[in-house]
Parts: sequence; C-alpha cells; structure tokens
Amino acid sequence: MREAYLDNSATTAVLPEVAKEIYDSMITVYGNPSSLHKKGLEAELELSEARKKLAVCMDAPEECVYFSSGGSEGNNAAIYGLAEKRRRFKKIITSAYEHPSVMQALKRLEKQGFEIMEIAPGADGRISPTEVGRAVDRETAFVSIMMVNNELGTINDIAAIARVIKRKNPDVPLHTDAVQAFGKLKLNCSKLGAQVITVSGHKIHAPKGIGAMYIEKNFRLPPFVVGGGQQTGQRGGTEPVAMAKGLARAAEIAYGKLSENRAKVAELRNRLLDMLKDEPEVTVNSPDEALEYVVNISVTGIRSEIMLHHLESRGVYVSSGSACSKGAKSHVLAAMGFSQQRIDSAIRVSFSPLNTPEDVDLLVEGIKEGRKILMR
Repeated sequence: MREAYLDNSATTAVLPEVAKEIYDSMITVYGNPSSLHKKGLEAELELSEARKKLAVCMDAPEECVYFSSGGSEGNNAAIYGLAEKRRRFKKIITSAYEHPSVMQALKRLEKQGFEIMEIAPGADGRISPTEVGRAVDRETAFVSIMMVNNELGTINDIAAIARVIKRKNPDVPLHTDAVQAFGKLKLNCSKLGAQVITVSGHKIHAPKGIGAMYIEKNFRLPPFVVGGGQQTGQRGGTEPVAMAKGLARAAEIAYGKLSENRAKVAELRNRLLDMLKDEPEVTVNSPDEALEYVVNISVTGIRSEIMLHHLESRGVYVSSGSACSKGAKSHVLAAMGFSQQRIDSAIRVSFSPLNTPEDVDLLVEGIKEGRKILMR
C-alpha cells in the first residue's frame, strides 16, 4: 500500500545524507571532546565545526549557540533559567497557545508564586505586539512567545514584539520557541531581538534527541544542566558530537534550499486547499497567512481520532494536534475561540519538502471516503 506521511510537525524522516554524516562520525570521531588526548581533540574540533555551521544557518555568533537534547529541554532551560535570573519579578507574559513544554513549565512556576499572563491570539491567529506591549510593566520577569504555532502554522512577528518590549521596559528579556520556524524561515538570531531562542533537529530531517539554543552574547542564563562544565558551563554533559554534526548538516540542507522548499510546499498546500474548497463539512482552521508547512482543518461530524485512524488504514498519516499533547483536546484551537465541535473534528496536516502531489491526492481521497463511511 502506498503511504503518505503528512505529520512532519510531529517529526520528520532523517535524510540519508544526515544519517551518513552521523554514522561516519560515530565510528571515526568517537573521543570525548573534553579529553586532553588526540582523540578528544579530534572530537572537539568536529564539535566546533558543527557549531560554526549551525551558527551560520541561525545567523548567530558561534559562541552564542549551545547544543541541547531538543526543543523541550531548550524551552525548559529558557523558562526556568529566566525565572531564576529574574526572580525578583513575578509576572510572566506568554501566549495562550504555546507548546506544552512552555505551558507546563509556566504552570509549575505559577505554583511557586509567579503570575502567568496569557495573551490570546487575534482573529488572524497571531499574537499582537501591541497587546504584549500593554502587558509589559515594571513587575514583568520575562516574555515567552513562540515564533510559529505548531498546530495552526501562524507566524508571530517576534522582531516587532521585541521592539515593543524594549520600548516599554528594556530590562525584560524575551524567549521565543522557534522549533517550527527552524529550517523554514530565516531566523536572523542576531537581529531578532530575543535573548533566548530554542530550535530542534527532528523537525528538519535530523534525528530526535538533538537541538540547540541561541543565548544572546553577554546575556548569561543560569545553566539548566550542571556538571562537567561543558559548553562554557551553560549546559553540562558530554556533547553528542555525531548528533551535533547531523543537526548542522540538516540545517545546511534546509537553509540551502529555503526558498525552493517553501515554494514546493506552498504548491502542496494550495493543491490541498483547492481540492477541499467544495467539500461540505470541511473547514480550514489555519489562517491564510499561516506558514505553508501546516494546514489545520476540521471535518465536522467526525471526531479527530476516528478520521485519523481511517486515514491511517489507507496509509495516510496526519495528527489531531501536537504530538506532545498525547491526544488531549487542543488548547490552541480553544484559544482561537473555535466551537467544541470544530475542535473535536480537527486534524493537522504538516508537510515537508519530501512530500509529493500524490500524497495530497491520497489524503483528499481518504477524507472524502471517510465522510461517506463515517458520517452514516
């Protein structure tokens, strides 16, 4: 049976050239980068080269790039680190539709006495810089707003948000979860205005278990993982040299074809929307201006998990929302003010440059068949 994998916002397939990079490094450069002998030096040089390549892709000074285990660790490190750094202040501003690794970390801080202020997205799915500016005051510890929403694909103007924060209170730092933007949009970390930026590898055809953080130069963040003093003491633990090389290689490939990939994925998105536009009971939840990689739709009358498993039986793989939510109701769509019926029937289609028009055709055929069978 032909398969169509359309759940790339959850994770992507590792590219063969990335896997080869990792494999070759694992069997040839296996020393500990902290060891003082030749094998350690070889590993240290490879790690340094990987950081340098990744920094170019992120438009950041290499000394500002730190390897992590992925987006969740990066977001936790940012949230808890900023809370510790700014513990004199008790107000934290965020959006109402952040990734669970941000929201759950903030809930823990709320139990410790912090006030969490959530800003709802507008009708266009974006977080208004003006609303963020209104919320910032002298008691604000920090702000955390994601760059691209993982369920809707909406793109927030982080640079504009950074500017209004600076005007209102220049001491307030900004963190942005850029996991879904990484490899799909230019990050321009050095110019964005955020002090901490989180990215992950497995959304751009690198393996799971490797990611990175940008921490602005001269902005010291308390370390989340201690012991060993690796990465200038910012993130302890022996660095995974091979995985870092894989992440850098995947980033080079993604950013080397950024415009080409976006154009290809936009064609797939437009094909899907065109094929569904006359389908009764199908509603598009993603705004028109959303990143083309994500399309969220609702098939009214058919619960998400039922449609999901129907599509799976036809070899089509989508999701009902964030993979990290484990099937829980979407807080993202609730934040948008959608009806419960619309939320209950929502599925997320997420593309990668590896997808084809045939994948879209298979998906639409499955949705149409599902409507006939499952709505009886």
